[in-house]
Amino acid sequence: MKLKFFTLFAFIFAMTINGQNVDVTGVVTEAASGQTLPGVNILLKNSAKGTSTGFEGEFTLKDVPLNSVIVISYLGFQTQEIIVTNNKPLAIALQDDAESLNEVVLIGYGTQNKKEVTGAVSVVSSETIEKLKPTRIEQALQGQVAGVNIVSNGGSPGAASTISIRGISTNGDSRPLILVDGTIVEDLSVINPNDIDTINILKDATAGIYGVRAANGVILITTKSGRKSMPLTIEYNAYGGVQETTRKLPLLNATEYGLLLNEASVAGGQLLPYPNTGNLGQGTNWQDQVFQSAPIFSNAITLKGGGEKSTYAYGSSFLTQDGIVGGNKSKFTRFTKRGSYSLEFLENFKVSTGVTWTHTVRRTLPENGIGSVLFNAINMAPTLAPNAAANGLGFEVVNPLKQIDNTFNRSLVDKINGNINLSYDFLDHFKAQASYQFNFSRVDNRSFSPIVDYGIQGTVDKVFDVERSQVFQGDQFFRDYTFDGFLTYENTFNEDHNVKALLGTSIFKTTGSQTGFVGFDIPDNAISNANLENASGIQNIFPNIDTRFDARLLSYFTRLQYNFKGKYLFSAVLRRDGSSNFAPENKFGFFPSASAGWVASDESFLEDSNFIDFLKFRISYGIVGNDRIPPFRYTSVLDGEGVYVFDDALTFGTTPGALANPTIKWEKQKTFDVGVDMRFWRNKFDVTIDYYRRRTEDLLVAPPVSGILGASAPASGSPVINAGIVENKGFEFAVGFTEQFSKNFRFGLKYNVATLDNNVVSVSGSGDFVPGGAFGIGQDAPSRMEAGNPIGYFRGFRTNGIFQNQAQIDSSPILNNNTQPGDLIFVDINGDGIIDDSDRTNIGDPIPEATMGLNLTLDYKNFDFGAYAFASIGNEIVRNYERNLPNTNRTVQYLNRWTGEGSSNSFPRVTTGATNNILFSDFYVEDGSFIRLQNVQLGYTLSSETSENWGIKQLRFYVSASNLFTLTEYSGYDPTASTGEPIGGGIDYGFYPNPRTYLVGMNLKF
Repeated sequence: MKLKFFTLFAFIFAMTINGQNVDVTGVVTEAASGQTLPGVNILLKNSAKGTSTGFEGEFTLKDVPLNSVIVISYLGFQTQEIIVTNNKPLAIALQDDAESLNEVVLIGYGTQNKKEVTGAVSVVSSETIEKLKPTRIEQALQGQVAGVNIVSNGGSPGAASTISIRGISTNGDSRPLILVDGTIVEDLSVINPNDIDTINILKDATAGIYGVRAANGVILITTKSGRKSMPLTIEYNAYGGVQETTRKLPLLNATEYGLLLNEASVAGGQLLPYPNTGNLGQGTNWQDQVFQSAPIFSNAITLKGGGEKSTYAYGSSFLTQDGIVGGNKSKFTRFTKRGSYSLEFLENFKVSTGVTWTHTVRRTLPENGIGSVLFNAINMAPTLAPNAAANGLGFEVVNPLKQIDNTFNRSLVDKINGNINLSYDFLDHFKAQASYQFNFSRVDNRSFSPIVDYGIQGTVDKVFDVERSQVFQGDQFFRDYTFDGFLTYENTFNEDHNVKALLGTSIFKTTGSQTGFVGFDIPDNAISNANLENASGIQNIFPNIDTRFDARLLSYFTRLQYNFKGKYLFSAVLRRDGSSNFAPENKFGFFPSASAGWVASDESFLEDSNFIDFLKFRISYGIVGNDRIPPFRYTSVLDGEGVYVFDDALTFGTTPGALANPTIKWEKQKTFDVGVDMRFWRNKFDVTIDYYRRRTEDLLVAPPVSGILGASAPASGSPVINAGIVENKGFEFAVGFTEQFSKNFRFGLKYNVATLDNNVVSVSGSGDFVPGGAFGIGQDAPSRMEAGNPIGYFRGFRTNGIFQNQAQIDSSPILNNNTQPGDLIFVDINGDGIIDDSDRTNIGDPIPEATMGLNLTLDYKNFDFGAYAFASIGNEIVRNYERNLPNTNRTVQYLNRWTGEGSSNSFPRVTTGATNNILFSDFYVEDGSFIRLQNVQLGYTLSSETSENWGIKQLRFYVSASNLFTLTEYSGYDPTASTGEPIGGGIDYGFYPNPRTYLVGMNLKF
């Protein structure tokens, strides 16, 4: 009886409690740092009742039924749901969620929920950048986004990179448009990677909202900023480490070199230069002489916070990096200062502003070409001592150590860029916005060339000998501003029809100027006296030429976005761009684009799917213009150099410069994209698939013309014409998997692959081409843009082994009588029985057929591990770092040379006599495919209890290794280095390799 009474009492009590309402209070913090979070949404599930956290993360939600559910959500964090069982205060710690940050993306003049985006947009988060620790932002993009390829222009400190989005579509400037917090920047070196919050990349026609400068895609970078009602937060990031070369070429030692040179001399009918090779030994390893370990250090601090109506952020950083060749003679130093502030000073009226100052100092050595330090180290004879002159090695090869000692180059750059933005909301659905952006930079170049004799003393036997000391001083000034004004209307009709319209204008102006002076006879031949004040015989490099430039753009644009129930999506853009680079009749062009999408997962037949969480199909097409040519090429300008005779005396003056063409017009890119985005298996898998096709018409090219027209005169050049069509097409696939296996273990894996098929449809007329690049000395340009081939393909002789005997030569077509047994066999492509220029053909393509990226992350308790890899497949590289003179050194591959019939069918004979083997052929073209482990990092974060005891919010230590290893068959230093030129890229002139870097660092928040 008592048990029944107790059961009845418990049931009545439970019913009573269930019917009660309580006030729910609590504090919301960030789990990683313990920092309170203001502005967090607290919502009673399945109702309109809610509130948000205050300045200290506190909240109160009144009159909440017991056993109901409250939902806690905040951008950038995982949403939590909590059942209310009593009225005890809640302590809620939100976990970071990098994926949720991607739910709002920048699309140009605004943002959009990622679900509703109809274009091909990719996002790289600050978490990825923090893992990679790049010295330049471009390094953080390689392998992270499908279809984005980064080509390093060299591994020296401060060296730039070339970014291409979905291939090279023009023979001119193929760089994407880059905006940092809405401000256009031309060089990513001005940004400290630690300041970056997110990077959004627009890859298809939806980039057309930015008009002419977006023809090659758009990269939108947002920097870290404070939040409203956010207490002051300080972040300090520091690392230090050491760099080293990833590779040294296997060169002949002194004994091997002596034996080879003896053989070559006998073949050339000369005496033995080394009668006793037994005494030569190993000799001098010139690569060991020039390569060294080099330090790198970085410090960065960021302060951010906000008040009730304002936000602020400030960042400062310092980076110093020595070179693995030349040490502080090849050094890069960067200081950055960045500040931003926003304020809602009136109701619905907001102002925001930001400014960044960057100061860089870069010291450089000759690199990436004939006469570079590494070129000399490769070709120097190992029989010579480190202090010896490079006698007998040709006019170009000099002692690299002496070259380093006598090189004094410095480039100092100061850049200031900033913006001010105003926005005003009115009439419920309208917003007016205006922004002014500016950039100013000064480039101060200084160099000193002391008197030096690299060869036989007292004779000018080297092209780098300096008989008269000289100092160079040059200054360049660049200024630009952009004004954007636009009006936005946004409304929802009948709950289902969502409309957003944009109407705006943009004005851009860029100007610049430069000066240059050379002074001679520096006192005491000393660097300490190397300035124009101490020089004599000062010359103005531009005595009669106006070195100023001025270019302008005027644009009008409109965009309409519509969606029905958030699942049927449409967007259309119309932009009218005007450029001062074209004559008045061709100045303006109209460039439309449109995109559509369908969120299939919102349909009734997929709403209850247990497998598919999200599924969206999208398609886009548009036309974007490109005007990236030198200013005023449509008219004759007096910027050439002329020499006249007056009264029997030479007078220097001006002449018309580059040949004019008044009919040039806009280059047009027509871009088509179709894609699908999906998430499935409880959002553990994320898949994106795209097919794209980009056709560039009316290419702006400067083809070679006859010298009779004056194009070869000083400061002149070929006219710019509209000629040619280039087409890129390919697939992009990206998949990610994330799983929280337990409270302490999280695993993530991301993979992406992009294919690329590039083809030049036409140039101008039948048989026309545009040459580029260089190979050897005095040979024809090895690269071409020509119909039926990829842009910049390599053109040369195809080989078919080695002539083994005279009978084989007598029965085969040959180039000339220099051909002997042991020489390369050139293929008679057209079958006419002779070898001549018509037998040169496509022997390689510098553009990869596919690129891939693989990213792995592991988190276990307080430890985190990340590894990033990148691969390039199907591209070729030209080996052009060998001088191929009788006495220069060679790689050990020549130990497998032809020495007699049947000895080798891969490497030709050696001789001091004339030979056709040095002509450009596929013998010098190698497979440039590679797989590189770009970064490996292991970190440890102190527990929140320990951090609290130490009076800090978060402290993380880490060790990392970048460029750890590269798997490739390429025999040169680095398969990733290139000039990045559309025509002439992929040729290795002895590129400075990208270093392997080991770092130890810390991230501190307090």
